[in-house]
Amino acid sequence: MKVAFILNPIAGMGGKVGLKGTDGIVKEAIRRGAKPVAPKRAEEFLRTLRIEREFFICSGKMGEDIFKKLDKKAEIIYDAPEETTAEDTKKAAIKMAEVADIIVFVGGDGTACDLLDAIDSKIPILGVPAGVKMYSAVFAFTPRDAAEIVDSLETLDIEEREVMDIDEEAFRRGEFKVKLKGYALTPIHAKIQAGKDVLSGGGKKEIAEWFIEEMDRETVYIIGGGSTTWEIKKALGIDGSFLGIDVVKGNKLLCKDAGEKDIKKFLDNKAKIIVSPLGGTGFIFGRGNQPISSEIIEKVGKENIIVVATKDKLNNLKSLKVDTGDEKVNKMLHGYIEVITGYKEKRIMRVE
Repeated sequence: MKVAFILNPIAGMGGKVGLKGTDGIVKEAIRRGAKPVAPKRAEEFLRTLRIEREFFICSGKMGEDIFKKLDKKAEIIYDAPEETTAEDTKKAAIKMAEVADIIVFVGGDGTACDLLDAIDSKIPILGVPAGVKMYSAVFAFTPRDAAEIVDSLETLDIEEREVMDIDEEAFRRGEFKVKLKGYALTPIHAKIQAGKDVLSGGGKKEIAEWFIEEMDRETVYIIGGGSTTWEIKKALGIDGSFLGIDVVKGNKLLCKDAGEKDIKKFLDNKAKIIVSPLGGTGFIFGRGNQPISSEIIEKVGKENIIVVATKDKLNNLKSLKVDTGDEKVNKMLHGYIEVITGYKEKRIMRVE
């Protein structure tokens, strides 16, 4: 099968610096010290492929550079400018849909929406996760999983999957506005994420109550975003952020909506990380909470990671997942972990 490949070079850059996305604010992300994320994810995908394919790519940062680095052959069918925009993704996709059997893209929900705008359901698409928010049901769990799927294309059926449109400006204000953009054709494979539930089940207040009772006033708590952790933040009485990362000590807010650099300032003290899995996929790291980077996770240690989730959410998950961008840290997190599910209630979940 012939594979088209599109790399969104700015995808994910806003994550570690606390911007919850990169659409329209690349310069601000760079000002805050953001580094490109997508090329590394693309390289991991391409290095993991076992089967040689005929590839169609864009020039420069949108594909050619990474293929040259890995000494891989491909035909350039779209000449991308030095500074790329969503229009380049759309123009490239239209050309690729004429010659390829599938488009593999490295990016996030915004890139998926651009592809849907350009080609609708003309040919299948598959996402290599590299964005900040990935709520669409067209993404492989990890770049390595995407490679496994591409290696198996001849044996896979195709189905329509949801593409979600996230309002990034509202997201950065702590508001969650998501709507169904449409449906894209995607291969059927166990390692492609389902659509994500945004809110899930009761029991969050009970989780918050027990968590606060167990808090140590001398410990720094790095609390992730989401509806379950939001219940903890409300119970603490802090002016925290619903979707961002907040740093707390002694029931006091040290930093609201923290980026990676902000969090690192507080790691000289004993620290714990509190996260809740994303509904539908079970990711506890690598989706929406990129300021909690692999370096921070490694320093804090698996033993100081607290996972909270309602029973309803866990009942719909076979396991928890991690995609930190660092395979060594991923392996450190693999195994089993306790999840607080209510007042003095826990469940053991496998992490993979």
